[in-house]
Amino acid sequence: MTAIDLNADLGEGFGRWRLTDDEQLLSVVTSANVACGFHAGDAATMRRVCRLAAARGVTIGAQVSYRDLAGFGRRAMDVPPDELAAEVAYQIGALEVFARAAGARVAYVKPHGALYNRVVHDEEQAAAVVDGVLLADAALPVLGLPGSRLLDLAARAGLPAVPEAFADRAYTEQGTLVPRGQEGAVVTDPDTVVGRSVSLARSGTVTARSGARIDVRARSLCLHGDTPGAVELARRVRRRLEESGVRVEAFA
Repeated sequence: MTAIDLNADLGEGFGRWRLTDDEQLLSVVTSANVACGFHAGDAATMRRVCRLAAARGVTIGAQVSYRDLAGFGRRAMDVPPDELAAEVAYQIGALEVFARAAGARVAYVKPHGALYNRVVHDEEQAAAVVDGVLLADAALPVLGLPGSRLLDLAARAGLPAVPEAFADRAYTEQGTLVPRGQEGAVVTDPDTVVGRSVSLARSGTVTARSGARIDVRARSLCLHGDTPGAVELARRVRRRLEESGVRVEAFA
């Protein structure tokens, strides 16, 4: 039976402000990418999400980012490699405290936003992320875009490299994500998202924005928690996957 992990970005609030419905999404997904305070999240939020995730048996991952609270981690930044490596390790370590307090652990690492897209092609920044992961835990899996420099360098360093797909993001013919600033970068039609999810899980293919069919073979499928109706959409995706004979389970 085909197996796929469902992950979502969670804990993306700060202080009294909350963006994602963490509690409801944690009843659907199998892995939680928890914001570690650099693009969103704070100590209390991290602790709460880790406690909820552990109680529901959801795997906890550290979603590391450039230090960019004002821009939600989606602005391009140039951070020296040594500094970026230290900040990646710092974020993982902060989340690990709360994961362990909840009786769990940080089980993988996923970059967020501008950093995620930068390490698809940028060798230096990708190497810095890998160095930061190694500094924190030399056995942590790294979640990223198939064919990215990040996954290639992670595998070379002995870290498990886990390819990820997006049901609600548009793809180029090269298999990269269409930048968010471009029209149609986010797929909003629920039926389309559900259909893409099944196609990605069962055949490892998706239709690019140009109309071409491309290969995107992944072990984990991301559903963004900050889109309208995210919880109900996540439920529909999981239900349809299971009805299609796909086993939904965490990769780590």
